[in-house]
Amino acid sequence: MAQESVAVRAPMVKGALPVDDPNAAVWSNATPATFPMSPQVHWPNRIQEVTVKDLSVRALHDGTQVAVLLEYADPTEDPDDAAALEFMVGDKKAHFAHGQPMAQVEGGPVNIWYWKNKDNKGVDMNAKGFGTLKVQTHQDVKAKGAYANGTWKVVFSRPLATEHADEDTQITPGGFINIAFAVWDGKKDATSGDLREKGSQKAVSSWWYFRAEAPPDYSGYYYAAIAVAVAFGFQFVLIRKLKKGQPA
Repeated sequence: MAQESVAVRAPMVKGALPVDDPNAAVWSNATPATFPMSPQVHWPNRIQEVTVKDLSVRALHDGTQVAVLLEYADPTEDPDDAAALEFMVGDKKAHFAHGQPMAQVEGGPVNIWYWKNKDNKGVDMNAKGFGTLKVQTHQDVKAKGAYANGTWKVVFSRPLATEHADEDTQITPGGFINIAFAVWDGKKDATSGDLREKGSQKAVSSWWYFRAEAPPDYSGYYYAAIAVAVAFGFQFVLIRKLKKGQPA
C-alpha cells in the first residue's frame, strides 16, 4: 500500500492544462498523494463497508486554472459511479461532512465539485449541513472520467478564483486550503448482498490540505546579477585608473 499523504501539491505548468484528459502525459509532472477512505457514518443512511479504501490525487495549475486528478480502483464501471472534491468556503471552519455543525466545530459552508459517470461532467454545488446540498446557479466546475483496467481516473478543473467568493472556494497560489474527497461505487458486488452506494452511502475522507504552488521567485537571481554587474563595473573603473597612473 502506498504511503499516506497529508497534502496535495499542484505545481505550476506552462501550456494548456489537461482539463479533459485524465490520461495526459503532463500528469507525470505532478507528484501523487494518497489518502485513506472510510465509510460515511455521520448521517443516515450509514454504510459499514465501501469499495474504495484509498485514492491517489494529483493536481496542476497554470496560474489561471487548476486541474485535480483522482485515481482509484473500482472492479466495475457503472452509470452511478461518482466522485467529488470538497472545500471550505471563506474563513469559517466547517466539518468535512457537508459542513454539518458538530460538537467540535460550529459549521460553515462548503463548496463541492461533483462528477457522475452517467453524465460525465462537473457540477458545482454548496452545502451547509446535512440535507442542504444544492446546485449553484452558476457553474464553474468541469469534470471528465475515464475507466480502464479496473481503475477510474477523474479530472476536475476550475478557475483558481471566481466572482462568487460567498459560494466558491478561492485558490491563491502559495497558500494552503482544506480539501476532502468522496467516492461512490454505483454497483457493488451483488453476491455479497451489498446495495450500490448512493447519497450518504459513500466512501469519504477527512480534511487534508491543498496547495497550488506559487510561481518561481527569481528576484534573488535578479539582485545577484545587479551585484555582480556593480562589482564588475567598479573593477573596470579601478583598472582604467591604474593603467592611467591615477590614484585609486
